[in-house]
Amino acid sequence: MSSIGYKIIKTVIFASVFIILIGCNYDNQSAVNAVAKEPTKISAWLAYWDLGAGEKDLERVGKKIEKLSYFGAYFDSNDRLFIPKELSNKKIELQKKKGKYETYLTFVNDKQNSDGSAVMKDTEVLRRLFSDDASMEKHIDEIITLTLQGGYDGIEIDYERIWKDETIGQTFLQFADRLYAKTLKNNLKLRIVLEPSTPFSAIDFVKGPEYVVMLYNLFGLHSTPGPKANKEFIQKTITQMEALSGEKSVAFSTGGCLWGDNGEKRFLTEVEAKTLAAIYDSETRRDEESQCVVFDYKSEGVSYQVWYADVKTLNYWMRIAKEQGANHISLWRLGENVDIDKIR
Repeated sequence: MSSIGYKIIKTVIFASVFIILIGCNYDNQSAVNAVAKEPTKISAWLAYWDLGAGEKDLERVGKKIEKLSYFGAYFDSNDRLFIPKELSNKKIELQKKKGKYETYLTFVNDKQNSDGSAVMKDTEVLRRLFSDDASMEKHIDEIITLTLQGGYDGIEIDYERIWKDETIGQTFLQFADRLYAKTLKNNLKLRIVLEPSTPFSAIDFVKGPEYVVMLYNLFGLHSTPGPKANKEFIQKTITQMEALSGEKSVAFSTGGCLWGDNGEKRFLTEVEAKTLAAIYDSETRRDEESQCVVFDYKSEGVSYQVWYADVKTLNYWMRIAKEQGANHISLWRLGENVDIDKIR
């Protein structure tokens, strides 16, 4: 073959490969663009300790919500699940208004001790419940029973810190598999909430449930001041979520957090944050990478810094998620969000 003929063939092959790669990228980008243009699917949580404010937010944004999770059922001192009475009463009350959203009962691994104290995100209670087949099946049946009795459309499992212990992590996967099988038999839907630190690619999750990944607490009570989420964190986590199969959602947090130089740290609603800024006549600024509102103030010799999300922040985070192909957004949580009706 002549050198000219070889060059022609080489050029043709290179051009063909280039066109194929461009075509693949175009298809992928087209799929992402299509998602970005679709109406956002919104879910939200209603927490038992803030039902009044939560219901007010729900009334303003209810038409945009497709799924509402009632938060939540947790454990008593005997490792038995219970639902706060005020939450069950609110479910009955709201059910009469016949909202068009699906309803879920959220189960969390918090525990109320006999002395009135509480353990948050208790993995030891899960270790006991997952210790053998009989105990696990009893726990699953208890979840199914409470959900059916409450008239919910589905179950939401929000067990946290499970991946810090390999044994608990592996038994949780067995639990999720068995629970999903029983939800199908009882015509119930299943959502499983996962932390962003979950090793997605290293775990074989059961196919079928909807997986909701928390895109918050990048900064929080565990850290120095900063945003609950920013652009890099959102993009990185959604990329890692590609290892999950089936329906996937991302969750963003409303409100914010306060840090004092005396060691004080606590979460705030948007209304609480705005009230502090007004009381202390603080000048607010908007962080570029997160679009969170930030301000400082001083009280009784203590310097404080506050970071919080408003509707502009939430819409910014949601836009980043949609650009990454994530169109189903969950909001933690309803209650004292000033312009919640303007989310889009």
